[in-house]
Amino acid sequence: MLALLCGGQGTLSGKIFDLVADQPAAQPVFTAASLYLGQDPRTQVRERSADELSANHVSQILTVTSALAIHACVADLLDEQTAVTGYSVGEMAAWSIAGVWTANEALRLTDVRARLMEEAAGADGRLGYVRGLDRATLERQVKQHRCEIAIENPSLLFVVGGAERDVIAVCREAAELGAARTGLLAVKIASHTSRLKLACEPLERALDASKRSPIADQRILLSGSEGERIFNAGHATAKLAGQIAQPIDWSATLEALSELGVDRALDLGPGHALAEMMQDFVPSIRCYAADGFHSVEGLRNWIASN
Repeated sequence: MLALLCGGQGTLSGKIFDLVADQPAAQPVFTAASLYLGQDPRTQVRERSADELSANHVSQILTVTSALAIHACVADLLDEQTAVTGYSVGEMAAWSIAGVWTANEALRLTDVRARLMEEAAGADGRLGYVRGLDRATLERQVKQHRCEIAIENPSLLFVVGGAERDVIAVCREAAELGAARTGLLAVKIASHTSRLKLACEPLERALDASKRSPIADQRILLSGSEGERIFNAGHATAKLAGQIAQPIDWSATLEALSELGVDRALDLGPGHALAEMMQDFVPSIRCYAADGFHSVEGLRNWIASN
């Protein structure tokens, strides 16, 4: 079984749309994204600075656009049962790929999500990462500095959220305690922490009011928070809305994919972090990232090859 992994916010480059920029199948996605960005996303990533692209609202829209545009170019090949899940904001793309929302509706709701998060979060939020420190030790550090563990990834890779100065302090002390690597992420909002709690209820209302369809017959939709299978999207809006203020256990999601019998995984991006994590977590699964292909034809051939 193939699994599609939809990436979260990270460092965005001017090349994230190069693979599908001229593909007719992706054009409706780019047109829809332009409504919420005020500019064609393909132009925006080339003309804006890295700092501008990392702004929360822009970053969320571009991230979801990237996954949906690539999916649009291979969707006709996905005629067998396919699992799909998303990392952080990537879950918005995953619901669309599973058939719940059109691409336009997913982008509209991502726009709502980003704006609500900004209103609730304040101006000083940040995410950072700590690799190679055990969870118990890290939990003591984040508590001391009024931060929270936002995401748990495999191989002792944790994402930490809080005020930027406090995240910097956690990273510095974690390095002193023996962490292999630490640093700030490009995400300038403390996603998946209680700092976003006030955004959950209005986001849930927006999700409840969205135009939804049943999950497609050939799709298995998993929550990116902990890998629970979603059978009815209408019953899962509270979980999806609450995700922005609660920690994500991505390790559990990868475990759930493995238990489903997934033997291939495609990271729709942006980037290739999810493919690398999946490959490290379950080496027997063949993992590729869309941005590693030189052409859409090559990507389509890989999907069709079984």
